[in-house]
Amino acid sequence: MPTAAAFAAEQVAAVRDEPAGRLALLESLYQAPPGRPELHLPYRRAAMAFMGWQLRRRLLNAVDGDQPGSAWWRAVNERLLRDTAEARAHVLGLGGEVSSPSVALSVSFIRRPSARVWYRAHNAAIAAAYLEHRALAEAESRVERFFINLVLARVFYAHALVAAPRLALSWLSPIAPLLSDPRLGMTGIFLSLSRVLPARYPLRDDLQRYISEERGVGRLLDLGVIQPRFDALYTWSAAELSMPGIGDLIRDGVPAYAWDTADAEPWNPAPPIAVRAVRRVLPC
Repeated sequence: MPTAAAFAAEQVAAVRDEPAGRLALLESLYQAPPGRPELHLPYRRAAMAFMGWQLRRRLLNAVDGDQPGSAWWRAVNERLLRDTAEARAHVLGLGGEVSSPSVALSVSFIRRPSARVWYRAHNAAIAAAYLEHRALAEAESRVERFFINLVLARVFYAHALVAAPRLALSWLSPIAPLLSDPRLGMTGIFLSLSRVLPARYPLRDDLQRYISEERGVGRLLDLGVIQPRFDALYTWSAAELSMPGIGDLIRDGVPAYAWDTADAEPWNPAPPIAVRAVRRVLPC
C-alpha cells in the first residue's frame, strides 16, 4: 500500500497535462470520506472558483502544447492539489508521515471543517508554492507578475475577513466574515480576477491598460481597502500561517514577489475620488 504522499503524487501526475482532469480531481477531493457527513461540499465553491479562473485563462495547459500554459501557475495549482489529495488520503487511513505543515492544515480542515480552517489550509498551500517557485515566477512577464502579486494579496485579504475582521474591514468587522465565507458566492470576488484580465495567456499588452480597465467593486476593493493594509496584512498572514517567509514578500507597502520594489508606481496610482472616500470610511 502506498503512503498518503505517494498516492497523492500519483493522482496529481495522472492529470498533470489535463486541465479538465485537474478540475475533476479537485472536485472529487471535496466529497465526504466514507462514513462522514457531507460537511465539505459547501467549501468546494471557493476552491472551484479559483481554479476555474485558471482554466479559463488556459494557465494550466501543458507547457509544450499548441497553447502553452504557465509553468508557474501549473506548479502552484499542483501544490494545492497534492496537499489536498494527501490530506484526504491520510484521513482515509493511508500511512506515512504528513509531508508538510500545509498538508497537516488540510487534514485539520477535513476532520473539523470551518471557514477559518479552510482558509488556513488553502492559503498555506498557495503561499508555500509561491515561496517554492519564485524562479518560475521570475520568468513571467511584468504584467503577469503584477497580477500574481495581486492574487496573493487578495487571498490573504479574503482570509483576514474571516479570521481578522477588524484588520480587514475596520468598524464594519461584524459583517466581514459573511463577505468571505468560502461557502458563499461572494468569495469569488476575492479569489478571481476574471473581471480584470482577459481569458488568455500570456498577456501581451501594457500593464497600465489592464489596471485602468478595472472598474467597480474590484477597483474599490484593491485600492480603497486592501492596498492601504498591505504591510499589516502580510505581517498577519505570516503569523497566522506560521510562515515567516511571507514577510519578505512585501516592502514598504509594495508587493515584492518576483517584483522590483523600485517599480512602485503600479501599486500606488493616484486614487480617484471614490477610492479616497472608501479609505476615509474604512481607515486602517
